[in-house]
Amino acid sequence: MTHAEARADLAAAFRIAVKMNWHEGIANHFSLAVNEEGTRFLINPNQRHFARVRASDLLLLDANDPDTLSGPDAPDPTAWGLHGALHRHVPWARCALHLHPKYATVLASLADSTLPPIDQNSAMFYDRVIIDEGYGGLAFEEEGERICTQFTDPRKKVMLMGNHGVMVIGQSVGEAFNTLYYYERAAETYIAALSTGRPLRTLSDNVAAKTADEMNAQDHLVDAHLAEQRALLDAEGSDYAQ
Repeated sequence: MTHAEARADLAAAFRIAVKMNWHEGIANHFSLAVNEEGTRFLINPNQRHFARVRASDLLLLDANDPDTLSGPDAPDPTAWGLHGALHRHVPWARCALHLHPKYATVLASLADSTLPPIDQNSAMFYDRVIIDEGYGGLAFEEEGERICTQFTDPRKKVMLMGNHGVMVIGQSVGEAFNTLYYYERAAETYIAALSTGRPLRTLSDNVAAKTADEMNAQDHLVDAHLAEQRALLDAEGSDYAQ
C-alpha cells in the first residue's frame, strides 16, 4: 500500500464513523502506522471534526519524538498519550481506532462489562476482549502508557475501556474498522437484550470459541467491507481522499 492509499483509507474511516454516528464532538482519534517498525503514524489533526478530515489533513508523527506536543501542528494531548504509546510498544497495532460509540460505552459503564456470546456477532469476541478496569482520568501520556501495557495477546484486538469507551486495533484500517463495526453491533444487541428483562440464551463455551475462530478467519471480508464503505462515500462525492 502506498502512503497516499494509507492516508485515503484512514480518512475514509473518519467519514464512515460520522455516518455510523460513532463520533463525539471534536474528540476521539484514529491512527495508522506507515513505517515497518510501526513507530511513524498518521493521526487526525487536533480539534477537527471527523466530517471534515481529509487525507491531506492527517498529521504524520513519530512515536519516539519527545517534542511532538511542542510543535506548531501538535496533536490532541490525549491522542498523543494513547496512540503514541501504542505505536511505541505494540507493533501489531498498525491501526488504532479510539471512540466513545453509544453501545460500547454503555457496556463500559456496567459493573460487569463482559460481552456474553448470545449471538453470532457477540461470539466473534469470545475471549478476545481486554476489559480495562483501571480508568485514571484523561489519557495523557501516563494513562496511555498504562493502557497499552495490557495489549499482550495479538488475538485480543478490542479493549473495552471501563468508564470511558473503546480502543480497537488491527493490522490495517480495514481490519480495525470491521472489528469495531461488529463489536458495536454486538454491544447494541446485548444492551437491547438486557432491556427486555428476560433470561438470555447464551452459547456454550465450546460453541462460542468455535464461532469466534470461524468468524475471525474471514479475512477476505475485511478489506471488502472497507472498500464498499469507501465506494458509498465516493458515490456521494465525498472529499475524504483529497
